[in-house]
Amino acid sequence: MTETAPALRLGTAAGRGTLLAAVLASGMVFLDSTVVNVALPRLGADLDATVSGLQWTINGYLLTLAAFVLLGGALGDRFGRRRVFLLGVAWFTLASLLCGLAQETSWLVAARFLQGVGGALLTPGSLSVLQASFHPDDRGRAIGAWSGLSGVSTALGPFVGGWLIDALSWRWIFFLNAPLAVLVVLAALRWVPESRDENASRTEGPGRRRRRFDVLGALLGALALAGVTYALIDAPARGLDSPPVLVAALLGVAGTVVFVLVERRRGDTAMLPTGLFGSRLFSVLNVFTVVVYAALGGFTFFFSVYLQNVVDWSAFRTGIALLPMTLLLMVGSARAGALAARIGPRLPLLVGPLVAAAGLLLLRGVGPGASYWRDVLPGVVLFGAGLTLVVAPLTASVLAAVADRFAGVASGFNNAAARAGGLLAVAALPLLVGLSGSGYEQRGELTDAYRGALLWCAGLLAAGAVLAGLLIHRPPRAAPPAQPCHTLPVSTPPERRDGSSRSRPS
Repeated sequence: MTETAPALRLGTAAGRGTLLAAVLASGMVFLDSTVVNVALPRLGADLDATVSGLQWTINGYLLTLAAFVLLGGALGDRFGRRRVFLLGVAWFTLASLLCGLAQETSWLVAARFLQGVGGALLTPGSLSVLQASFHPDDRGRAIGAWSGLSGVSTALGPFVGGWLIDALSWRWIFFLNAPLAVLVVLAALRWVPESRDENASRTEGPGRRRRRFDVLGALLGALALAGVTYALIDAPARGLDSPPVLVAALLGVAGTVVFVLVERRRGDTAMLPTGLFGSRLFSVLNVFTVVVYAALGGFTFFFSVYLQNVVDWSAFRTGIALLPMTLLLMVGSARAGALAARIGPRLPLLVGPLVAAAGLLLLRGVGPGASYWRDVLPGVVLFGAGLTLVVAPLTASVLAAVADRFAGVASGFNNAAARAGGLLAVAALPLLVGLSGSGYEQRGELTDAYRGALLWCAGLLAAGAVLAGLLIHRPPRAAPPAQPCHTLPVSTPPERRDGSSRSRPS
């Protein structure tokens, strides 16, 4: 039987408790997303990891998160958003403990794969419980409070994570999730009401068939990403013509083709209805998303390792180096969204990547003895300003490019596209710049690779600007200013779309 969630008010104990659970849960994910890159040099030295080990430490998590996040949202709609949310919290926390206890690279990578599955269950729920639980009059304020408080956790992440890495160990960035999870579970059990999508478990049609989960689609998507990722990561060590690399590449391509065929056959019941791509604007915006977030993912992977292993900065100092970018996104995203609503998305999506690319070109010159204020801050500010012009207009345009009933799946797919862009960049860039083995510990080799990688990332951003200038136009219907949604994918039931459910990227 379908449960109907009570309409919570923000000023009540239950409303505040529900908001607390959502903020703390998303805080766990934000903390990991901001400090794992910072921890790479320390955990690499501790576990004697190669470059491919560092790549899989990032990509193991991104792969399973990107592949299963849409399925995670659907599970919450069917079986109960609070129930799946709590399952995700527990799964994510246990996987985090396994990460912190890892004694070798393969152990850590396996735990990161599991952590991504937990994140796929957790991340849609942190916002969908707010969307489904709060009274419409308070829903916007609840989402806004979540966005602001989550922004604080994102800003605190580099301070807390960098300090933990320097003072204790990289393992504590994972152990820290345990006490946060206890608070989330207690708050959720006490205050968060259960809710389901009324249509998710309803029988329908002449045969009274129950709507099926697209598990096959999720598995094929994971196979496609895993095959391509494995081939890119292992190619430097094994060679492009080695049997394992060739087999992985073929599996990735085959998985992609079969995924498209399966999703097309299933129509609107698919995890990814291919009819969405009948909108040329939706297709172009998602290609743009992959390109821009590939540049972001590649830059943050190389920047954190370079600052510690070449510039000789501490983990704490490295962790806060990108703080201005986070602050610009927090302060400026709403204004950028409002600007795009007035003038259309083309100009912000054209100018933003070019400004960000200019920042990366400045940061290529950072070297030993660099001053933060003179050498690092100007490039970081330009990069952050460029991203600020991009993320909110991109989110609003993606949602406005499809029919309202597809808002949830469009938002989720765009989040998956952002994750996949970062995943592919981390997999491909070391191959493109010739970094492999223990090269990240050699100053000269890492310096050459870093400068080459930032040039590639700047080129990706320039390609995004060209896409925007040539192919992106104002959506056919006006989209209200939105907080960007790439940090926590939203699984909003299409029948209950609410503009305030859009979230903010990391």
